[in-house]
Amino acid sequence: MDPQKSVKHLSKFLSYVLGRRPDEFGLVLDSNGFVKIKTLLKVASEEDGWKYIRRSHIGELLIVLPNPPVELKENFIRAKSRDNLPQPIRVDTPPTSLFTCVRRKAYPRMIEKGIFSSGDSDVILSSNQQMAIRMGKRIDQAPVLLTIQTRKAAKKGVCFYRTGDLIYIANSIPPNCFTGPAIPRRKEVPEKQDMKKEEKVERLPGSFILSFDGEKDQKKKIARKKRQKEIAWKKDRKRLKHAKDKMWPA
Repeated sequence: MDPQKSVKHLSKFLSYVLGRRPDEFGLVLDSNGFVKIKTLLKVASEEDGWKYIRRSHIGELLIVLPNPPVELKENFIRAKSRDNLPQPIRVDTPPTSLFTCVRRKAYPRMIEKGIFSSGDSDVILSSNQQMAIRMGKRIDQAPVLLTIQTRKAAKKGVCFYRTGDLIYIANSIPPNCFTGPAIPRRKEVPEKQDMKKEEKVERLPGSFILSFDGEKDQKKKIARKKRQKEIAWKKDRKRLKHAKDKMWPA
């Protein structure tokens, strides 16, 4: 493809994702329409024909086009035209079940304390299970899929907002308002046993037990004494020779 056409093609793609339907790609923008460039690149990598996009391509677009459709601010990007973006709408009767994914490491803690997002961002949910998994894989290669029971959550004061057709957001989800897989139990580690500890054997009166360990120890003692005698004999021999050399020097 001609470089100029490639840039224009990318321009249309970014205009649609960031300026019209970010919800189709499981993307939620902040209140100013910004999203992390890193997140946008992950979204592009999920789409056929756009896996090649890097930050350098966006930089090239800003240089080549006289009026680029996007603008950057540090590590964030947004569309210049945002009039057609879907706005969050509060829904009093959301779908009975919504879906979200969380990191495996965070899951045990969330069972006790509920689902919450870091910083000022909201918990992102979806009415489509596959979309929830798609979003979850951006934060964990094997995320944990959770089913949100919206009626229980609403009774505990949770407000749900819909943005687009598939995406919902909430401030947090309390414990006992969602279901997920059981946490695998940790394998019990057997107590360390002293391998050198002698096996207890009941002894009968007037009997004795052959101890092979004792026999080995006895052999070691005999060998050690033998070596000590050999060393002493060699020392005596050297001492005697030294004395003779003094008495009868050559």
